[in-house]
Amino acid sequence: MKTGIVIEGGGHRGIYAAGILDVFCENGIEADGVLGVSAGAVHGASYASHQIGRSVRYTMKYCGDKRYMSFRSWLRTGDLFNADFCWRELPEKLDPYDNDALESSPVEFYVTCTDIETGEPVYHRCKTLRGDEMKWLQASASMPLASNIVCADGRKMLDGGIADSIPLRAFEHLGYTRNIVILTQPEGYRKGKNPLLPALRIAMRKYPALIRAMEMRHIVYNEEVADIERRAEAGSLLLIRPKHTAGVARTEKDGTKIKALYDIGRKDALDRLDAIWNFFGKR
Repeated sequence: MKTGIVIEGGGHRGIYAAGILDVFCENGIEADGVLGVSAGAVHGASYASHQIGRSVRYTMKYCGDKRYMSFRSWLRTGDLFNADFCWRELPEKLDPYDNDALESSPVEFYVTCTDIETGEPVYHRCKTLRGDEMKWLQASASMPLASNIVCADGRKMLDGGIADSIPLRAFEHLGYTRNIVILTQPEGYRKGKNPLLPALRIAMRKYPALIRAMEMRHIVYNEEVADIERRAEAGSLLLIRPKHTAGVARTEKDGTKIKALYDIGRKDALDRLDAIWNFFGKR
């Protein structure tokens, strides 16, 4: 039986998951695999390389930096989050990602992307994030309208959350049957229809399958959450989610708020540490 961690995205709200994952690393809680979506994939990468504190460190340092995220970048390049800064300068120079650690890690690291030509999710294992493999992580976190289309292995892709926001069943099909699911929205949250759909239909009119996936996203998401809640109640998975999100927006620029939500994630993980150990059968 393989153990796994499934991580929802949510932009800077994903820092909640980073707090949980850092506590896991500090306490030797090592899953066989981790599957992240968008920001969940970004923070899952630092878990797989065991870089404690990296996610919150660079997010707090650069969240208000125009090189990292700005309207000007979006106007000039088509990327709200500056691609060259986020996916090259930051992980290669400013706060280096430890590819050696990932390549030797016992944790298998997967990202979720959306193929815009089929509208279907793609689940890709990243054995390294060197070279073009970083494109998979970039694609997973590239929101439509706010990002350019990303090509990896000849496929045109965008944010994994479009096609599969919480890919628990996909991870089970990959053989990970004992899973912790980390959500970044509180209990009771249900997704509504995307108010930007009219603009998305125009911007993505060349990709009708993608438009259909975006039109269905809130329905699929709410069904996934309901299924996860039922299964958590039955004890077949362990669900961790925040009681509140500390006012953190998807594109939050206030480092104090980001740190507060990270600390909430840490506290939630520490409070349930024994239950987490027992669920994974480590004690």
